[in-house]
Amino acid sequence: MKSSESICEVSRFLLQINAIKLNPEKPFTWASGLLAPIYCDNRRILSFPGIRQDIARRMATMVNKHYPESSVIAGVATGAIAIGVLTAERLGLPFVYTRPGAKKHGLGAKIEGHFTHGQTAVVIEDLISTAKSSLEAVRTLREAGLKVNGMAAIFTYELDQAAANLRNANCRLHTLSNYDKLLDTVAKERKFSPEEIKVLQQWRKDPVKWSEDRHKTK
Repeated sequence: MKSSESICEVSRFLLQINAIKLNPEKPFTWASGLLAPIYCDNRRILSFPGIRQDIARRMATMVNKHYPESSVIAGVATGAIAIGVLTAERLGLPFVYTRPGAKKHGLGAKIEGHFTHGQTAVVIEDLISTAKSSLEAVRTLREAGLKVNGMAAIFTYELDQAAANLRNANCRLHTLSNYDKLLDTVAKERKFSPEEIKVLQQWRKDPVKWSEDRHKTK
C-alpha cells in the first residue's frame, strides 16, 4: 500500500469511530479557548479492538522505518500512554512515559519507568496541534540524559506553528494521518459541500484569526 493510501485509510478509521469530528458550521471550543471546526480525541481508538491493533501495527512499522535505532519508547501522559505501550510491545522495547510535571509525592519523578543514560528514545503522541506539550516531553527526556531523535504520532493538524516549534527543537515528526489527507478523504466521500470544505481549509491557514472572527459573530 502506498504511503498516501495508508494515510487516507487511517483518516477514514478515525472518522468512522468519531475520533475526529468535523463541524464547519458549529465550531468546537478547545481547552485553549480557541474555536475550531475540528475536534480530535484519539483515545476513542482504544475502544475498538480491530482498529486499535491496526493503529498499533502501523505505529510500530513507522517507528521501525524512521527510527530504527530506538532503544526505548516514550509515551506522553496521558493520551499517548496506551498507544505507546502497544507500540513498545510490538517492537519488544522498554516503555516509559513523561508527566507534564513532577509528582508532588514519592520520588517526584517526571519520567515513569526504567531507562539508562544515553538510550535513544522515540516519543509517541496521539495528536499534534502546536507541539508545545509534546516538545516539553522531549525536553524532559533530553534533560534526563536520553537521546531523542524524533516523534511519531497518530494525527497532526499540520499547523505552521507546530512545524516551527519542531524545527527549533531539532525534532523530526512522522504521523499516520494528517489534516490534508483527512480533507481529501472527506471531499471524496462528499460528506461536506465545497463551501464547507473551504471553511475547513481556511481554518488551517490561520486558526487564531479564524477563531477570533467566529467569536465576533457569536
